[in-house]
Amino acid sequence: MSYRHVLVAVAVTPESHRLIEKAVSIARPTGGRITLLTLAADPELYNQLAAPMLENLRDLMREETQLFLDELAARAGYPVERTLIASGEVSEHILAACEEYGVDLVICGNHNHTLLSKVTCSARRVVASSRVDVLLVPL
Repeated sequence: MSYRHVLVAVAVTPESHRLIEKAVSIARPTGGRITLLTLAADPELYNQLAAPMLENLRDLMREETQLFLDELAARAGYPVERTLIASGEVSEHILAACEEYGVDLVICGNHNHTLLSKVTCSARRVVASSRVDVLLVPL
């Protein structure tokens, strides 16, 4: 089966490069499109006492996340159509992106620690409610 639009749920970790490689190997033969989606870290989780500084910290973390996505896209060796940064429940954002952008394959990492663990836990919800194929890649 060929896929026209692949959504890759990544985290700000080196393992995400493997997910991009998998997406490129699937999309390239048919000229498919690739979208990257990740979660922005929430500064409230790190320090609840620094309320006045949280907005600056939130902006900085979002900027660092975007820089990482830009690096992933640049190193993919294949065009990445868009990058998305979400906050909250990643599975909801994955399902919404599939519908909004016509995604027909979601790629997630199967990982048991770091931020990817949120993707893995959410993968069950994505698989259960998705109308598109979901590929879990062991990391």
